[in-house]
Amino acid sequence: MPRIKTNGLRIEYESLGSAKSEAVLLIMGLGAQLTQWPAALCEKLVERGYRVIRFDNRDVGLSSKITKGSKLSYSEMLASLGEGKSDFAPYSLADMASDAIGLLDGLKIDKAHIVGMAMGGMIAQTIAAEYPDRTLSLTSIASTSGNPDLPGPEEEVLRLMLSPAPVVSDLSGIVARDIELNRLIGSPDYPTEAATLKEWAMRDALRAYYPAGILRQMAAAMSGGDRRAALAKIKAPTVVLHGAADRYIPVAAGEDTAKNIPGAELRVVPGMGHDLPTALAGTVAEAIVAAAERATGPRPAVEAGATTRNDEAGKPGPFSRMFRRFRRAIVPA
Repeated sequence: MPRIKTNGLRIEYESLGSAKSEAVLLIMGLGAQLTQWPAALCEKLVERGYRVIRFDNRDVGLSSKITKGSKLSYSEMLASLGEGKSDFAPYSLADMASDAIGLLDGLKIDKAHIVGMAMGGMIAQTIAAEYPDRTLSLTSIASTSGNPDLPGPEEEVLRLMLSPAPVVSDLSGIVARDIELNRLIGSPDYPTEAATLKEWAMRDALRAYYPAGILRQMAAAMSGGDRRAALAKIKAPTVVLHGAADRYIPVAAGEDTAKNIPGAELRVVPGMGHDLPTALAGTVAEAIVAAAERATGPRPAVEAGATTRNDEAGKPGPFSRMFRRFRRAIVPA
C-alpha cells in the first residue's frame, strides 16, 4: 500500500474505487489498523458509487510511530485529568485530525464524507467541527461526545484493555488476547466465527504489532475533553450509528453525540456491540450513504464486484509485501 507524507509523518493508506468518485474517508479507532474496516463494507460503498480511503492513524499499523510519551501510564493519565491537566498527551485528537486532512491534501481531495469508528469517531467529529470546508458529511460510529457524565466501559472490558500487552514474539498470546477482547465487546447478535476471528488477529499481528502506540492514542482521546461545544458547530449532514449492546462505549454516548450535533440522525442497532461484523456491513454502509446522500444526493451505482484498488501500480508483489510487513511487525518504523 502507498504512503503520504504529512505533519512530518508517513501515513499508510489504501484507496478503493474510482478516483473520480466522491471520497469516503474511513478513520479507525484506538489501536486499530485500517484492515479492521471490513472489506465487505468497503465493497458496498464502492458499489454505491464512492471512492473509499482507509488508513492507519499515527502510532498504529504501518504509519509512523511516535517516540514521545513512551513512559505514559493509565493511572498517571487519570491523576492528571483529576487535577485538570491535559498536557500529559504527546499529541491530540486535533493533531490526528490534521493527519487525516494532510492525507486528503496529498491525494488532492478537496472534500470528503468523513466516517469514524470509536476514537476515529472523535477524530471525525473534530474534522467536521474544525474543517467544515473539507467535510461533506459525517458518520460517527460507536463514539462519544466526551461528556464527562456519560457511563464508561464495563469493568471487565476495561480490565482486559489495561492488562499488560503480550510481547511481540508471543504471536499466540497476541492472537488469544485479540479474540478474548472481541468476545467481550463484539456484537452478541452478530457473532463472528472463531476461525475468522483468529484469521483476522493473525493478519493484523503479522502486519504490524505496536502496543506502545495504543497508550499514546488513549492519552489523546482522554485529553480531548468535552466536545459538546464543538459538536454544536457542525453543519454537515450527520448520522450517528451505535450498537445497543456496546460494552466499551455505551449507547448513551451515541445518544449524547447525536443530541449535540444539529440535525443529526441517530441510528441504534439492536444486538450490535463495539465492532463491525461482516453481517452488519450493509447496515453500516446504509448509515454512511444516508449521511452522504443528504449532503450530495445519490451517486450512480457501480456494478457489483467492480471494486478496484488504486495507487497499487508498480508496488512490490505479494511476497515482497508479506516480507516487508513481517519485518515491520518485528521492528516497527
